[in-house]
Amino acid sequence: MDNGPTFAGPSLRSLIAAEGAAVWAPLVLNPMMARLAERAGFPALYLGGGSMGYLTCFTEANLTVTEMARAALDIRAVSSLPLILDGACGWGDPMHMHRTIRLAEAAGFSAIEVEDQMLPKRAHHHIGIEHIIPAELMVAKIEECVRARRSSDFLIIARTNAARQPNGLEEALRRGEAFKKAGADLLLVLPGKPEQARIIGERMEGPLMLMSSASRIADSGLTVPELSALGYRLFVDAQTPLMAMHHALEQCYAAIKAGQPDPLIGADAHAEQNRVHDTIGLEAMLEIERRTVEH
Repeated sequence: MDNGPTFAGPSLRSLIAAEGAAVWAPLVLNPMMARLAERAGFPALYLGGGSMGYLTCFTEANLTVTEMARAALDIRAVSSLPLILDGACGWGDPMHMHRTIRLAEAAGFSAIEVEDQMLPKRAHHHIGIEHIIPAELMVAKIEECVRARRSSDFLIIARTNAARQPNGLEEALRRGEAFKKAGADLLLVLPGKPEQARIIGERMEGPLMLMSSASRIADSGLTVPELSALGYRLFVDAQTPLMAMHHALEQCYAAIKAGQPDPLIGADAHAEQNRVHDTIGLEAMLEIERRTVEH
């Protein structure tokens, strides 16, 4: 089985523009995760800053744009699915957006998500305490993102966390409208409570992005088709794969340390290695060697 890079398919812009679109983009942090997500049938991928920060045992506040671009190069080497960059706060003020956008495009991203938090970001964001910049500054950043991009297929996703502040839903909606006027292609208005997803969809002009897991969507009281009808077109799960990986590794290391004979928790080690070989496309590499250097 040849697991080499796939040919380029539809652009992210065309995917979300389709009638009744509900495009799921799960978190990926490296090439293996990208391959597995593509094998599962997802049409797009999301390189998340929050989870990448967790992977370094720090937070996304410590990540640089070049680190994320480097990760994209590795992912894009094995998958041509549209890849979305969690661009945090864009790594700067309006002027800095130009290098951020150019690097993101050069690294092969199809979209960047830029949020309205202060720089440098604070770890308090991870416990629900938001530090929001003035709306006018965020508007200027979005305008410069639009000016900086070379391709109209590269999407600008403007995010506001304002609804997560006390009584912040109206401010979040006001910001969303301003960000749309500034040229954002998609809006990510993070609900302060799951049930606010309906209000946001009813009052905001789409297309919209929703960052959630399947279980949290259920908490909103809406189905994915209902959310799509409200203008939500892009659905991103930015955490579940990392949490699953952390859980599995913690169990595995504990089992190895305890001398348990089956640290893979039920999986057959030889069979799993064969599956890894299949994921990385080992047979295709071996075939090249057989043709060229193994005679």
